[in-house]
Amino acid sequence: MGYRNRRGTINVIPTKTASEEKPEFAGDYILKHVFIHNHVGEVVDVKNIMIELNIYESIYKNAVTGTIVIADTTNQIAKLKIQGLERISFQLSTPGVKYGKEGVIDASEKTGHPFHVYKITDRKQLNQNLTSYTLHFASREFMRNLRTKVSQAYDGTLDRAVIDIMKDENYLDSRKKLRFETTGNKDKIVIPNLSPFDAINMIASRSIPEKSNGVGYYFYETTRGFNFRSWESMITSQGQFAKVPKQQFYNQPLKMASETKQDKIEKEFESVEAYEFVNNFHDVAINTILGTYGHKVITHNLYTKSYDIDDYGYHDEFSKTAHTDTIGKTGSYTTKFAVAHTPVDYDNAKNLSDYPESRVSLQPTSSFLHDEDVGRYGLDTKVDGKKTGQGVSQYNQIVHGTALKMTVKGQSYIQAGDLIEFNLVTEQSVRNADNDPRFSGNYVITKIRHKVDKTQYKMILECAKDSVATSYGSGSTNPMGYQDNPKTASQETLQLEVINNDWDFYI
Repeated sequence: MGYRNRRGTINVIPTKTASEEKPEFAGDYILKHVFIHNHVGEVVDVKNIMIELNIYESIYKNAVTGTIVIADTTNQIAKLKIQGLERISFQLSTPGVKYGKEGVIDASEKTGHPFHVYKITDRKQLNQNLTSYTLHFASREFMRNLRTKVSQAYDGTLDRAVIDIMKDENYLDSRKKLRFETTGNKDKIVIPNLSPFDAINMIASRSIPEKSNGVGYYFYETTRGFNFRSWESMITSQGQFAKVPKQQFYNQPLKMASETKQDKIEKEFESVEAYEFVNNFHDVAINTILGTYGHKVITHNLYTKSYDIDDYGYHDEFSKTAHTDTIGKTGSYTTKFAVAHTPVDYDNAKNLSDYPESRVSLQPTSSFLHDEDVGRYGLDTKVDGKKTGQGVSQYNQIVHGTALKMTVKGQSYIQAGDLIEFNLVTEQSVRNADNDPRFSGNYVITKIRHKVDKTQYKMILECAKDSVATSYGSGSTNPMGYQDNPKTASQETLQLEVINNDWDFYI
């Protein structure tokens, strides 16, 4: 049975039997070997000359990449004839974590998937006997994507097309785990000689989840395999039920009356060493321009020579989809607007959602393109504009929403796309101070940098949220009592003043 920490959160580092390894400190790791395999089958372990190992994963990137910085005193780069065609194999894990294979970054030859070296940079002669350089590596599918093209038609649900591209030996030929979410739409799609990643990204942009109301999928690789899924699947279970965060983090360590060594390690795994907000949702100017709040989509049907106009409104649509902080225990969505439903001008009652002309898009569509009366999303062409407006806003809420960057102790079972909880307490002097009502709460990890050096394992996380932990309040949509155009006598018309002289001379 796992260890439950004093805050009543999820299990972090489960208790272990006597035969299991235990972390000596937070940031401890197991990395027995780092092998480089050259093109003729020679193998060398570079762990002892490795300065730093970095592994990068992101929901915005289709493949995992990484670097190894090496300080070489024995000229291994020459002995191995390293040229960018090598493979790198290793296993990295956090001691004492009961996640089985899911808790191990397995790039080994026997049980995992080695990475492929594709370039060498920053070679420097530090002194007469010491050379440093950086090896850049990526997953096998990253290299396959560069060498192959997809030119084929697919018919049926969109997730099946992705599966076919992933496993086809002429394309990605992947042997890794693919976690996918079933799409609720199907269509015939023709891939016009695109790379496999570009083909899947095109399919992802048109995908609609079967069990939620979102638009658009993310296709990305983590250290555990590939993912083809919607934003809603990262923050909910089955599109409607609350998901338990993978881990909780605190910017201030909690003091315990009596601490064992294990308690201290548990707490340090939850503690945030440093954090910053890269951006927050309150850049109203940028989000207005991008169509986050209001968007007019003109859909031109090339087949019928007709057009439709659809207006997207942020406040009208927000509660129809799941957000990081809007899932209740019963599965119902609660309305927690990231931007309040209040007027934005001094002289009328309109809010941000009431200006669809903030962004105007023209989108071509065509029914009967493949002998079926459907449009861009495999649905009725009349919903194309609505889905596009919703998809653009949803993407912007994530990418241009609240972005948190923080440094924590390395935990190999955490991966991009995981839901975490961040507890921000800013009142240093107040005992048992409440969490920040806006920026605490649930976040999705969008990027991870696994950083391993000679002494410890850290992770630099970038996380995103598309709502606020505590609503700004529904209240009145017009709290100041504004009326449309309540102008004073001096504001009745545009103030004009004619300048009679072309030039003013001063002596």
